[in-house]
Amino acid sequence: MNHPTGFRGYPIVRGRSRRLVLGLTATFAMVLGMAGMGAATAAADTVIDTVPVEDSPDGVAITPDGSFAYVTNNGDDSVSVIDTVTNLVVAGPIAVGANPREVAITPDGAFAYVANNGANTVSVIDTVTNLVVAGPIVVGNNPVGVAITPDGAFAYVTTNGANSVSVIDTVTNLVVAGPIAVGTSPVGVAITPDGAFAYVTNSGADSVSVIDTVTNTVSTTIPAVGALPFGVAITPDGAFAYVTNSGDDTVSVIAIDQCAGSLCFDFGSLTGSGSGAGSAFS
Repeated sequence: MNHPTGFRGYPIVRGRSRRLVLGLTATFAMVLGMAGMGAATAAADTVIDTVPVEDSPDGVAITPDGSFAYVTNNGDDSVSVIDTVTNLVVAGPIAVGANPREVAITPDGAFAYVANNGANTVSVIDTVTNLVVAGPIVVGNNPVGVAITPDGAFAYVTTNGANSVSVIDTVTNLVVAGPIAVGTSPVGVAITPDGAFAYVTNSGADSVSVIDTVTNTVSTTIPAVGALPFGVAITPDGAFAYVTNSGDDTVSVIAIDQCAGSLCFDFGSLTGSGSGAGSAFS
């Protein structure tokens, strides 16, 4: 049986030259793997680890440098800190208020703000020492959501049982605005990238309130999103807000006003579902 002496017309490389080629090939394969290409992507979109924490974990936030994950343990009144390299709990449980829900980290990564639903307070954790350094900061009844302005100056906290939002100055850790009346049973809150507005989901009113962060008043209310709106997130360009509607298995997409001087464009709100339901402009 004849064996080919080459591949696609290229001769087989022998001796030291062959070892050089193999070494270069191995190096190239390693680079591809480091870049997330080839066989190294086999683990993508799969669960690669499970980290035990405390009772009933609820909210989670990642530090801006990606080094740590802060997890609220709703049933244990604590926060666990996970090292994202080793996926091991490296701090905690850090005792906070009763039934902590959501957590948000300041843009500089220095502090974590925790909404304690059962205590009507917010705890502040120093992420260097992982000790509670401020609080408890008393807000309205049953705080749930918390979001920090892009400049790190203020924390906006939804108070589900008070139908309002409280604003905390992150320098003094005092409530400096609010209660800002919003819709019934507010849950989620997200702030536009320019820091100009806070979008709040009102789960009991099927609406979204938009708070002007300069005046700390509601500038508009967006009605008729899906049933029981819960979470909200805003695209990095500030063009759209995505709202999860837990009552009807949909996500509403809100086009955020984009202004140039006195000229503003409002492209309405889109709502769609996984079954491909139609969309409409308002």
